[in-house]
Amino acid sequence: MNDLYQCILDAHRALRPQVAVTPLNHSPALSALTGCEVYLKCEHLQHTGSFKFRGASNKIRLLDAMSRRTGVATVSSGNHGLGVALAGKLAGVPVTVYASAAASEVKLDAIRAHGAKVVVIDAPMLEVELEAARLAEQAGLPFVSPYNDVDVIAGQGTIGMELAEQHPGLAAVFASVGGGGMISGIGSALEMMSPNTEIVGCWPRHSQALYQSMLAGEIVEYEELDTISDGTAGGVEPGAITLPIAQRVIDKTALVDEAAIKAAMRKIAETERWIVEGAAGVAMAGLFQQAEAYRGQPVAVVLCGRNIKLETFLEACHGAA
Repeated sequence: MNDLYQCILDAHRALRPQVAVTPLNHSPALSALTGCEVYLKCEHLQHTGSFKFRGASNKIRLLDAMSRRTGVATVSSGNHGLGVALAGKLAGVPVTVYASAAASEVKLDAIRAHGAKVVVIDAPMLEVELEAARLAEQAGLPFVSPYNDVDVIAGQGTIGMELAEQHPGLAAVFASVGGGGMISGIGSALEMMSPNTEIVGCWPRHSQALYQSMLAGEIVEYEELDTISDGTAGGVEPGAITLPIAQRVIDKTALVDEAAIKAAMRKIAETERWIVEGAAGVAMAGLFQQAEAYRGQPVAVVLCGRNIKLETFLEACHGAA
């Protein structure tokens, strides 16, 4: 049993009931459309509207007494900061969230509503991430990385534990990838619990830093373009532990363009009556791209979040009509 899997197992046992076990819902409509038996892992129904609450809760759970008193700092485009803010609030731990000026105001307002301090830095996301880590060190605060942290990855890995329990024998799991924390956790859980399940990493074509780093075998910079999948946007910090984990656990990859992401978001709304954010659309678009390979087999798509501005969602759906 590897160390990360043990951490995931510990988190899976310790985080309840604070972290919800989200439904794995069968979709007859999407199954008919793709020819696969499609199950939707409803992380958009998790507290804070995103899977990020899992990793944040696990990290806050494991803080020492001093860190609980002084508080923590983190960096986020929205969902991770929201997860840390709520986890900190529930544990009585002060939270400071550094964010890019391009971050969704909907998400930043929600972070503030949980009592966290928000500091906006006008720079590309990777630069914001590195500066946030520097400022946290300067202030003597533990830094809660969105992905480059074993405790955070272990919390996200509880999704994989639930998938294995809710539907043993899945042929594949489709998940969107940014920094790689979620897919590293899910893949590490399933390689132990369901080793025949293929892990399909899905990226927006406009934001594929970890994908390019996997190809290069080292962390590389890659040009970032605007994407509706703001939850996966941004580069990967040097030395990120997610790179070797992702290289080990990801079996297949899918790169999807903006039109495909928006079409997937619209299709989920049409068939399931759910509003999901761009990162969830990335995973669904990945399945649409590769459905033929899994025809007749059970597959899961991780709907990782719902935190999107209504106008942005409606514009995306209108554009995909």
